[in-house]
Amino acid sequence: QVRLVESGGGSVQTGGSLRLSCAASGYPFSSSCMGWFRQVPGKERERVAAIDSAGSTIYRDSVKGRFTISKDNGKNTLYLQMNSLEPDDTATYYCAADVRSGRPLSTCVYGNWGQGTQVTVSS
Repeated sequence: QVRLVESGGGSVQTGGSLRLSCAASGYPFSSSCMGWFRQVPGKERERVAAIDSAGSTIYRDSVKGRFTISKDNGKNTLYLQMNSLEPDDTATYYCAADVRSGRPLSTCVYGNWGQGTQVTVSS
């Protein structure tokens, strides 16, 4: 059974930092694509960053240079380091997985989701 559990959300002021974690189980974590998404009520969910088994990454333009996605395959954990946070980063953040092995980033389809963690950035 695939399980994704996010943690690390919270409230910070503009310019602050947070690190989100996503503990994964039930599938071959090291060989799978993983992504971070976020959603604000009334808006569509958007991809923030993603990483594949080869370590290739992709970021949303608005977070480039501020956010870093990484994986610890030994701990089956996905991270999102978020620096220089802005009020527009306020959202519920979700981790997601494409549990098929060895997919290149451009072909990943995220069929498994965590419950989300709230990030609030105040000005």
